[in-house]
Amino acid sequence: MKKIAVILSGCGNRDGSELQESLSLLLSIDRRGWQYQCFAPEGFFEVVPHIDVEETEEEGTMLDMEQRDIFVESARIARGNLLPLEQYRPADYDALALPGGMGAARNLSTFAFDGPRMEVIDSVQDAILETYRAEKPVLAMCIAPMVVAKVLGRYEVELTLGPDNNQASGIAKGFGCKIRACGPTDVCVDTEHKVLTTPAYMAATHISEIFDGAENLVAALEEMR
Repeated sequence: MKKIAVILSGCGNRDGSELQESLSLLLSIDRRGWQYQCFAPEGFFEVVPHIDVEETEEEGTMLDMEQRDIFVESARIARGNLLPLEQYRPADYDALALPGGMGAARNLSTFAFDGPRMEVIDSVQDAILETYRAEKPVLAMCIAPMVVAKVLGRYEVELTLGPDNNQASGIAKGFGCKIRACGPTDVCVDTEHKVLTTPAYMAATHISEIFDGAENLVAALEEMR
């Protein structure tokens, strides 16, 4: 029975882990009778409203740049079954997975703010590098492949960020990655480097596509030797 480590980045598509992608990934793992363990880094992030609100001079923004803890927010998705990312050890797991959501670009890395000058936080970089060096698969959905691109681009890994003509794909190429254009439910499998990616909401418009993409991603992992 496989055991998959999943890195969360908060709770909500605009400032954390995308809920539909995260739950589809966990469900696809569970349906195979496998286990998963969720992890998250500790630290604070700025909340982004998940509804469109009009800003006024008197009221300001809805949340006035409220800050929350990444670990505490991620526990909402994991139903409290969450470990600090510093406790992750590749030897205890068969693969490492990162669902999407802007938390990957804001909390796990600085891609949302710095673009091609982005940095990845130490605990996430260490987790990805240690998994890669242990020759175990790394999976990523939606915008999360940007984090993988920054860490593993030097190895010329192949991955997808949806259409290959978007800004993210261009930046990933600059890190040394090979980019494959994929549709919403497609999976890019780099068998040499054991990196598996799917576009999810980088290309999808329906929740059914999110589930199908996650299912295809985990199926590709199951087939990998």
